[in-house]
Amino acid sequence: MAELLRRLQDAQLVARFQRRCGLFPAPEDGAGPEYVVKNYFYYYLFRFSAALGQEVFYITFLPFTYWNIDPYLSRRLVMIWVLVMYIGQIAKDILKWPRPSSPPVVKLEKRIITEFGMPSTHAMAATAISFTLLISTLDRYQYPFALGLTMAVAFSTLVCLSRLYTGMHTVLDVLGGVLITALLIVLTYPAWTLIDCLDSASPLFLVCFIVVPFFLCYNYPTSEYYSPTRADTTTILAVGTGMTIGFWINHFFQLVAKPSEPLPVIQNIPPLTTDMLVLGLAKFTVGIVLTLLVRQLVQNLSLQVLYSWFKVVTRNKEARRRLEIEVPYKFVTYTSVGICATTFVPMLHKFLGLL
Repeated sequence: MAELLRRLQDAQLVARFQRRCGLFPAPEDGAGPEYVVKNYFYYYLFRFSAALGQEVFYITFLPFTYWNIDPYLSRRLVMIWVLVMYIGQIAKDILKWPRPSSPPVVKLEKRIITEFGMPSTHAMAATAISFTLLISTLDRYQYPFALGLTMAVAFSTLVCLSRLYTGMHTVLDVLGGVLITALLIVLTYPAWTLIDCLDSASPLFLVCFIVVPFFLCYNYPTSEYYSPTRADTTTILAVGTGMTIGFWINHFFQLVAKPSEPLPVIQNIPPLTTDMLVLGLAKFTVGIVLTLLVRQLVQNLSLQVLYSWFKVVTRNKEARRRLEIEVPYKFVTYTSVGICATTFVPMLHKFLGLL
């Protein structure tokens, strides 16, 4: 078993996969790019697949699900995504396993190169989102199970393989992420129905849901050098906190209509029409614009307050990385984003006649 684990953690295994997909390191005496692409189909396929596990996907897909598809599914997706990502992020900084070495591996992503490797949170997020969506829609919509299972497997597989192609993870990192997520889904599934009741919880629970995530972010494991893991973890927990607050506000102030039948409700998937597509794009565009405006406004305001409080020079970009500044500004900013996406955006949709 130990020998198998060592082989799965070998960087040469990742390098061989890259070479088979047409990705090679540039000649040492070359002054051009750091790598050579000989198969652009795989290059664009896996670069796109890698984006499906990044912030650009979460900030578009999760709100789109809430605004255009089904708030019931969105609640479950967000809660499971937050849980899985937090465990994956904190496991990285506890285990401190390095990413595959370069050479022989070609690394295509630079931002997260300082993070540790085990487990792959891209693999965890892709597995969690695809299979949570599959499981939650089985008793919600009527569609062929084989089709849903195929799409879930295809989505998670593409994201997992993209982590090998980009040189960010070993095979063991990816498999570990998938297995940890599968275990978490199995262990938490009996409590999934509680997620549907969060919007009717007491205000005391809401206070705990704000304090506990902030405490977890502020007491994140320290590292010898800076990496974006703590900032990303704070962003994830803050989004989950904000959306939970938004769900509660909607229920408490009756901003959304209650379903006439108890959830889940079995229904057919409506056919996609031109009118539905235009309406969905309009709701998404309005929602994203408002969300990004709130994000920028709250971020600038929170940074100005923190800079003034701690007497930090505004232009000092390194100051953003300080614990007492990074965690509060990230948490306040993305909690506001979550509240905006679940409460103010639907109110604007209603005002504009898009509901």
